[in-house]
Amino acid sequence: MADRPTSDPERNRFAGRLARTARVGANLSGAGMSFAANSLFGGDEGDERIARALARALGESKGPLMKVAQMMSTIPDFLPQEYADELSRLQSHAPAMGWPFVKRRMRAELGAGWQDRFAEFGKDAAHAASLGQVHRARLHDGREVAAKLQYPDMASAVESDVAQLKTLLSLFRRMDGSIDPTEMLAEIADRLREELDYDREARAMWLYRHMLADWEFTAVPEPVSELSTGRLLTMTWLKGEGLLAYQDAPQEVRNTIARNLFWTWWGPFNRFAVIHGDPHLGNYQVTQGGDGLNLLDFGCIRIFRPQFISGVVDLYRALLEDDFDASFAAYEKWGFEGLDRELVEVLNLWARFIYGPMHDDRVRSVADGVSPGEYGRKEAFEVRRLLKERGPVKIPREFVFMDRAAIGLGAAYLRLGAELNFHRLFEESLEGFNEAAVASRQERALAAAGLDA
Repeated sequence: MADRPTSDPERNRFAGRLARTARVGANLSGAGMSFAANSLFGGDEGDERIARALARALGESKGPLMKVAQMMSTIPDFLPQEYADELSRLQSHAPAMGWPFVKRRMRAELGAGWQDRFAEFGKDAAHAASLGQVHRARLHDGREVAAKLQYPDMASAVESDVAQLKTLLSLFRRMDGSIDPTEMLAEIADRLREELDYDREARAMWLYRHMLADWEFTAVPEPVSELSTGRLLTMTWLKGEGLLAYQDAPQEVRNTIARNLFWTWWGPFNRFAVIHGDPHLGNYQVTQGGDGLNLLDFGCIRIFRPQFISGVVDLYRALLEDDFDASFAAYEKWGFEGLDRELVEVLNLWARFIYGPMHDDRVRSVADGVSPGEYGRKEAFEVRRLLKERGPVKIPREFVFMDRAAIGLGAAYLRLGAELNFHRLFEESLEGFNEAAVASRQERALAAAGLDA
């Protein structure tokens, strides 16, 4: 990585947190006023008005709360549909910061002569998201690259926004006693802190380049170390088309894309106990007319205990064989506490939905007759209803991003209209599986990439 300044003006500062709290609080107050007005005047479109106000508030605030809102919009039945629809749009409509910011950031990260290190550098952002934006550039050796710039004061923003997250959740009026979010919020906070570390993201790219080496259809950007720092990540630019461009492609092409998605996600999970935790469709690109796949954005990479992966496989087999005691033991491996027969039966309702396509030995869609926006919603509603009757369940930390990513992957299959034998694919992914082998592979892969477990 390029040398960074010895004094970091954007470390987690009390002044930065205080200013962030005031700014975000003011924005959320606007959404709160919309909520109050709706409670007085009502109307059939009340939730839509509140959702739009909240989305505007988060879009203006940028940063972690906006990222969390995007995450929550992908969790079935966690939010009313009106909220999920509005918040999901934040991912693709985040406003970019202008050229003055770009020049300041690049100078701070690479020094006064930073522009001389590029043959070309695009002034306009090619993509803007919640924590940073990407500019397209070209190096003197002819390589096209993406320069990912982090927005100012994000470290302070994380700490401030995490503290306000409970306020945000109360606005949604959905914390109804079915789920204890303590571990879930801690997990999200830790992943957000990691996502600000572009050094770590660069190492995560090397990790994925190693893990996916056996699957020639996948491509991962290569970091350009000499033009990267903790808040600037320069990487090779990959060209491809979005998944949605293939919604009307021939069935065989869509099935090939879905099969590639399966191995890109489940391969690292079952072999190395690692997942790509951001299921947004924009993080996949199709190449070679459908035969190839680019994987992008490595800020949210979850590294699991090999024992957790063993529990995932144990639960798959327990449900396949209708072995209740084995499913009980699998949830214990995952880290669920206070288990009893009633709770495990409720958890199995959700698990049967997730594992259902992989238990069914036939060519099928991932959820027959279900639209992508409704994927998992009916099942989640029923599980939450039953959990509410018995009291809150504490969701283990490791479950959060695995579940979210699995739902995102399923929605991508539905978007493609893919029809595969998911059972045979999953069984193939488990060939030779054992916990010790996963632990050994993970240790070697993490060491090669310079990452900690």
